[in-house]
This record gives sequence, C-alpha cells and structure tokens, in this order.
Amino acid sequence: MATVSSSQTQAPSSASGSYDTTLSTGARKYLKAYGLTPPAVESYETQAKRCLAQLQSKTAPIDKYLYLSGLRNANVHLFYRLAVDHMKALTPLIYTPVVGEACLKWSQVYLQPEGLYLSFADKGHISSVLHNWPQNNVEITVVTDGSRILGLGDLGINGMGIPVGKLALYSACGGIRPEATLPLTLDLGTGNKAFRDDPLYMGSRRDKVSAEEEAGFLDELMEALVERWPGIVVQYEDFKNPFPSLERYQGKYTMFNDDIQGTGAVILAGIINAVKRNGVAIKDQRAVLMGAGSAAVGVAKQIVQFFMQEGLSEDEARQCFWLVDTKGLVTNDRGDKLADHKTYFSRKDNEGKQYKTLSEVVENVKPTILMGLCTIGGVFDVEILKKMGQWNKHPIIFPLSNPSDNSECNFEDAMKYTDGRVLFASGSPFDSVEFEGKSITPGQGNNMYVFPGIGLGSILSKATTVTQSMIYASATSLSTSLNTQEVSDGWLYPEIGRIRDVSVVVAMGVIRAAQEAGVDREVRIKNMGDEELEKWVRSKMYDPHAQTKVIEDEVSGMVGGGQKGSNAEKSHL
Repeated sequence: MATVSSSQTQAPSSASGSYDTTLSTGARKYLKAYGLTPPAVESYETQAKRCLAQLQSKTAPIDKYLYLSGLRNANVHLFYRLAVDHMKALTPLIYTPVVGEACLKWSQVYLQPEGLYLSFADKGHISSVLHNWPQNNVEITVVTDGSRILGLGDLGINGMGIPVGKLALYSACGGIRPEATLPLTLDLGTGNKAFRDDPLYMGSRRDKVSAEEEAGFLDELMEALVERWPGIVVQYEDFKNPFPSLERYQGKYTMFNDDIQGTGAVILAGIINAVKRNGVAIKDQRAVLMGAGSAAVGVAKQIVQFFMQEGLSEDEARQCFWLVDTKGLVTNDRGDKLADHKTYFSRKDNEGKQYKTLSEVVENVKPTILMGLCTIGGVFDVEILKKMGQWNKHPIIFPLSNPSDNSECNFEDAMKYTDGRVLFASGSPFDSVEFEGKSITPGQGNNMYVFPGIGLGSILSKATTVTQSMIYASATSLSTSLNTQEVSDGWLYPEIGRIRDVSVVVAMGVIRAAQEAGVDREVRIKNMGDEELEKWVRSKMYDPHAQTKVIEDEVSGMVGGGQKGSNAEKSHL
C-alpha cells in the first residue's frame, strides 16, 4: 500500500504520486502539492489519452523510451497504469529491444538520476554510499557492472538502462512497489576504449578491474546491501562472467542470476510445452545450441533437470545436448582450453572428428530442437531451417538472442521454410504472420515471464536464499499458466497482456518451493491452501490503478483522525 508520510506533506514528490492530476483538490492541499499542477482534477482515461497521443507523436523508438522514462519520474503511478493496461505495446519500449539503444546512448541522453552508481573508488565505504539512497525499505535490487549488456558488449555505466528497465517490469508485471526497488550499476571500469575516450561518457576512465578486485568489491557490496536492507533480494544481470558470483553467493544470500537461471527457466517452460507437441519421446530429443556462453549453459542445464524428472539419468539427459561456439562443436579433444562452464556439455563421442560450423553439426546431429543464444543474426539460414522441417514433423526452433537484429532467424522465415509446422519462440518480439489464411502469433521466451514472479515469491516468502528448486518451480509453474484458448491455439507461452496473472502463478510456485526447501520465514502462509494463498499474493501486489484512492483515503484518515501510524513505511512484508 502507498503511504503518505509527514515528510511528504513537507516536500511533495513524484515518487509518492503527489503530482498525480487525478488527486482531489483537498488531497493536493494536504500534500502541499496544490498549485504545482494545473487545477483540473482528471480521470485516468483523460491522462491516458494525453500520454498515448504524446507517445504516438514520436517516431524514433529512443524518443518513445525517453518520454516514458520522463513520465515514470514525473508521475510514477500514471506510468505504471499505462504499462499495465498496454503491456504488449509498451514492454518493448520499456525494456528489450529499445533499452539496448538507450544503453548505447546512455551518457548522451542522460537527463536525471534513475538509480545508484557505485564506483571501484568507493571500495571500503560502500555502505555509506548505499545510505544515500532515500528509501528506507528496499525489497529488491538489480545489479550490473555493464560488462555484457544484451548482445552489445561492454558498455560500462551505460548499462544502467538494464536495472532501470528490469525493475520497471518487476513493478508492472510482478506488483513490487516502485519505491521498494533499487537499480544499481557498478562502475568497475570498462574495456570499451571508445567509451573511455568519449568526452560524454559518464563513468570512470579506467580499464576493467581484475577478477580478484571485482570479487572483493562484490563481497563488500553484498554485506552492505543486507546490512542496509535485511532480506533484500539481489538479482545479478549482464556480468561478462556471471558464474563466480552465483557460485559464491547463491547459498548465502537471497540472490539469483537472471541471465543464467531466469533465461533457463523461461526457455524450459517453452520447451516443456513444445516437447508435449512435437511427438518425440524425451529420450530421443536431440538439442543443438548455437552459443555456449553462460545463458546457453544455464538454459541447457535447466532442460537437463526436466529430462531427469521425466525419467532419464543425468548422463542420458546431458547427452541430448550439442553446444556450438565460435570454434565449432564443443568437444573434449578440440585442442583448446574450454571455459569451465562448457565442460559439462563437452562431447566425447565425436570419434576425433571436429565439426567447425553450425551447418556441419546440424547435418550430423539432425536435431529435434535448435536453439540460439549466440547473438549472430540470421545464423539459422534457409538451408538449416529447411532441414529442420524435413527431419521433424514439428521442429522446435528457439532463436533467443536480443535485440531483434541479433536474432538467429525471424518468425516469418521459420514458418516459411518449415511449411508452418515450427514450434517457435524467440527472445525478441516478432509480428504475427499470415499463413494459409490464418494469423499465427509467435511465442516469445522473454524472461519477464519468470523474473517478476521469482522476485515476488522470494520477497513474500521471506526466503533466505533462492534455491535451484525455486527456479525450477518458476519454469514448471509458467508452463501450466496458459489458459484453455492459448493451449487450443498451440501457444507455448501465455498472452503477454496476462502477465500479472502469470506472475501470481509463478510466485505461488516459488513460494511453495521455498517452503518445501525450508528456506521460507513467512509463517503466516505456511498452512494456506492454494486458493487462500493466491488471494493473499494478489492482496500484496502493487496496483497502480488503486493508488489515487489509497492516497485519498490516507489523507482523509490523517485529517480526520491524526497521523497515527502514517510514518511507518509499508511493504509487502
């Protein structure tokens, strides 16, 4: 619930919703915001008409992004009302793919503070910098060092667009209050010389710190975060090497890495639904992954867990995967030193032969599943798509790289060259395609289907850690969240406009998994049945449409009955 504190009566703020033009004259006067906005008391419909017209008047996606960013800072509840009501249209402007351009241009288009920056020079007094953040109740943070933003490389502090955008989706999709979120970017230097030489670049002009220096910095950061905000959920995002921090902290803090675990979970949900439809037994599935980075390995490991749940041994499940990187098929005897994370899926059955291209691997394996996480646009070419259609009644093709230009293929080509039989999901959005007189909507394996629910479920259960079982539960819960019509239409993921309902399903799965693992601390919900738990979860979600009434009621209560309890900052907990 929103809280109108005494400090807000002294200093109106956009973050508190004080400048919302739906507020009554009396509320504005009490909040000392009267006269700071035009006098008309408007309906949301009028607000939305104005905002959507302004948005439509802008042609460049980056201009639309900047308009929405300004709106979020000027009138936070109005921004989220629009986001909730126009989820499908606005999500690409709030996050991928447009956030990629925003990050590239962050230092050029910078207008106002939108998060917290910590520099390597702050080592030794990180805690004091965290105390500069004005919110005393932060429930979740997204942290990046900008070293591997989407498929765009090392962007340094320009990567702040990722935590900002991601947390906007935590609020819009998962119902986590905006003021309880902290976008956090670590300025640990950048290997991007062009940025270091750019006079407009706003980060430190030094090369990237060493892995040892970063580890020490992160140790101090994690301790300072939980000291400042006990119970905070920490989501790591877009680190060039995400494995060390995940291995170091996942059993100690309430943290997870969305690149590895979130991506794996959302793709697993799509795979669960796809393998139900492609008619191939689990033991006979053959998956080729173009890309062998952290995200690809995270995806493959999640699917291995599913295959094991379906009756395969771990070794049998692992042998269903062939990973391809820039040097070809990942094998034990390729001659190069493999990164640690690649060794789990390294093949030893290649009989000394090295397959150096994706085409060679595909021809040899004849996969039932083809996935891309390599950021090489168009690498699933016509010949590969045709062969997938020839070998499979329903080929599973998931080009997962972002943004759209980096997608391994597009939906239209996948439909065309498999005669419309493809089971398709992409990382970036694609338009529907007309095929044989029907409009076919592509699936999008967007992490936004799971990370808001993972965050919400972790917060509400007061989880001490985010276990692998909680991540797996997010995937299986997502796979069951489709309604009857979506299943009938052959969709792999639910309609994006239902994302808040989906987040409830995912959060409930995460809560149940936390309870089963014994890492939950919220005793009030331990014995709730599913129906009661669902009602409770929904009651804890931030609803931007309810905020005007909440503020009006609280102001009315203060005027009529004093400010009893009004200074307490409220949260989900």
